[in-house]
Amino acid sequence: MSDDGRIFDRRAVRLHRDRAAAHVDSVATLLRDFAERLLDRLDDTTRRFSCALDIGGRGVVAPLLRQRGIETVSCDLSPAMAACNPAPVVVADEEFLPFGPASFDLVVASLSLHWVNDLPGTLIQVRHALRPDGLLLASLPALGTLGELRAALTSAEAALTGGAAPRISPFPDLRDCASLLQRTGYALPVADVEDVRLVYTDPLALLRELRAAGETNAVRLRDHRIPPRELFPSALAAMQSQADGVPVTLRLAVMTGWAPAGSPCRE
Repeated sequence: MSDDGRIFDRRAVRLHRDRAAAHVDSVATLLRDFAERLLDRLDDTTRRFSCALDIGGRGVVAPLLRQRGIETVSCDLSPAMAACNPAPVVVADEEFLPFGPASFDLVVASLSLHWVNDLPGTLIQVRHALRPDGLLLASLPALGTLGELRAALTSAEAALTGGAAPRISPFPDLRDCASLLQRTGYALPVADVEDVRLVYTDPLALLRELRAAGETNAVRLRDHRIPPRELFPSALAAMQSQADGVPVTLRLAVMTGWAPAGSPCRE
C-alpha cells in the first residue's frame, strides 16, 4: 500500500479502460454471462424496479436491464468505455458519484468496483443515490480470483530475477464484502460467492481477454519497468503443464443490500 493509503492508480485504471473500449466487444459474451448471473438475483424478489444506475457495465449491463423494462443510466470512469453504452450515459468516477439523493431504485455494478480505493465510501455514495428500499446489486472478484496466474507469475519472476513485483490486483475475501455492506448502512446485507472455472487452450488468450476487458495491472506499487521477456511465456507454460490448457479460477463475490426504509416484501 502507498503512503497515502491508496492501493490503485486511478489514472491507470481510466487509461486501461480507454484502451480497452476499442476491443471490449471481443469479451462481450463473457461479460454478458457474468452480468446475467448477477441480474438473475432480481428474479428472487417481488420488488419491481423502474430506474437503474449501471456502474461500469461496459456496454452489456444496460441492454439487459432494459430488456427487463428498467430505464437505465450508465456511468463509467473512461469516456471511451462510457460511449460503449446506450444513452443516457455519464462519465463519472466511482469514487465521486455525481448523482443526487434518491435518484435510483436499483444500482448494478457488475465486476466494476474492484479498482476503487475507497470502497466503503463508494458504497455509502451508492446508498445515498438509492431511493428508500432501493437495491444495490454488485459483483466483484474475490480472494482466489486468478490465483493460478498470480502463483505462476510470482514463481516465474522469482526464478528470473530473484524477486517479484505485484502484477495481480489484491482482492477482498467474502467476509470483507459482507461486513462492508453492514458497515455502510445497508439493510438485509448478503454476500455470497460463486466460482467460475475457465480453461484456455491458447495461453495468450487469457492475457488478451484481460487487456480487452480493461483488467490490466493498475496497482500503484506496480513495477513500471518492462518485465523480462521470458516472464509471461514461462508463467503460462507452467500453468499449461498442469492441465489440458491454462486453467483460470474466477471467484465472484455477489453483494446485495437495500437502502433502509420501510419493509417491502423481498422474498
